[in-house]
Amino acid sequence: MKTNQCIIILMLLITGGVSSIYAQSKKEIKEQKEQAVKEQIVSENYKINVSTAYPRRGRTVHLSSLYSLEIRNDSVISYLPFYGRAYTIPYGGGEGLIFQAPLDEYNMEMNKKGTAKVEFTARSKEDRFTFNLTIYSNGSASINVNMQNWESISFSGEVEE
Repeated sequence: MKTNQCIIILMLLITGGVSSIYAQSKKEIKEQKEQAVKEQIVSENYKINVSTAYPRRGRTVHLSSLYSLEIRNDSVISYLPFYGRAYTIPYGGGEGLIFQAPLDEYNMEMNKKGTAKVEFTARSKEDRFTFNLTIYSNGSASINVNMQNWESISFSGEVEE
């Protein structure tokens, strides 16, 4: 009888210890991810993998292909889909949001919670783009793109580690 009670008490102690170690490691992982995201944003060298598009008209589009927006120091590499109305496009449809261009007017602000607000403009052969990014400390991000010749569109995704 006493051995059964000792075994039960020992099992409870082990279970309690494992759960506290798990909770601590989960917190450490969260802090490490927040730090990694912050370092990427500050270094101006990061990539956002996009999973959902929010056109101004129509339904939300869940993307199955790999789309992304990448910032590399002084340039932007946009590989994003477009859903919506184009006011003026070149013959053949144009490239839309698939381009590589130098960054203009890059501004980044970080608040106390670790959320970064990034604004920049870029110009391709077809249009001038104004990007507004909100990157949260957990790595999730939202992208809003305003264009002169196309309707604006928004995206959501995750910062690639």
